Amino acid sequence: MRVNFRDPRLWLLTASVALLMATFAMPQASVARASYDILAIVDITGSMNVRDYTASGRPVSRLDTVKAALRHMATKLPCSSRVGLGVFTERRPFLLFEPIGVCADFSPLEAAIAALDWRMAWDGDSRVSTGLYRAIEMARELKADLLFFTDGHEAPPLPASGAQTFDGRPGETRGLIVGVGGYDLSPIPKFDDRGRDIGFVGIDDVPHESRFGLPPKGAEQREGFNARNAPFGATAAVGVEHLSSVKEDYLLTLSEKTGLNYAHLDDGARLLEAYLGTATGRMRESRFDLRPILGAAAAAMLFSAFAAAPLFARLSRALNTSTFNVRLQSGRKQ
Repeated sequence: MRVNFRDPRLWLLTASVALLMATFAMPQASVARASYDILAIVDITGSMNVRDYTASGRPVSRLDTVKAALRHMATKLPCSSRVGLGVFTERRPFLLFEPIGVCADFSPLEAAIAALDWRMAWDGDSRVSTGLYRAIEMARELKADLLFFTDGHEAPPLPASGAQTFDGRPGETRGLIVGVGGYDLSPIPKFDDRGRDIGFVGIDDVPHESRFGLPPKGAEQREGFNARNAPFGATAAVGVEHLSSVKEDYLLTLSEKTGLNYAHLDDGARLLEAYLGTATGRMRESRFDLRPILGAAAAAMLFSAFAAAPLFARLSRALNTSTFNVRLQSGRKQ
């Protein structure tokens, strides 16, 4: 069989095979790309079980919404970025692991995010401001940006004097306080010792006022007030601490104190956009896999070889017809 080296299909097929063979060498290129180091601290206290988000038409908890948003972020960050993970309950955060690569270590990162659960909490209290300040220190030591996810629900409530003073340097650590939850008060799910859902937290299940420190203004007007023995009055306060909503005004004050930006959690895409607006970019060398590019080029050449067959056949017929006509006219002139 005679090979027609003028046939462009031959060269297209040859190039396609060569590119396909090159992919087996796993070629990579080194490129400098902007990357990000993040420490994500997630509030896992009881109010984060409130189901005031929806997904696929059904209610989902605040904690599950945080987990979905974090996973989305991890898939969209540059491969040279790193994410660390921790949880918050009581008055301090606990570091699960330091920042790891979002691509090279995606499987363990994804598994750790999926495993976040309210049962990991070691205490039922939620001292949000104290936990935030310690999380900032942790992020500073790791040289990472901070994402602090919380609904801002302090339990027990803050004393009349408010949150404690922030002793750090505002703005030294960058990142976001992410407010989680709806703006309307919602019931807080209640669980038994085996983790079974048994209804909702009742009005008598939680304190509605902190009685540490100085009493609030106007306490002297309360029933049974005694400056020495009952400075908060003689009857227990009743409020709405058994219900929960995102405490956005409170979280905004913490944002001003610490220099962190604030963003409300809607979905992963908006969270990523909000974070990139305040992130610390770090130029870092990363390996770029060339196989998808080579594979796509091989497929394009293979497609062109087959798509060009009808065009090449018509072109050959046209050339042959033109050559025949030229020869025929030459014969007639002779």
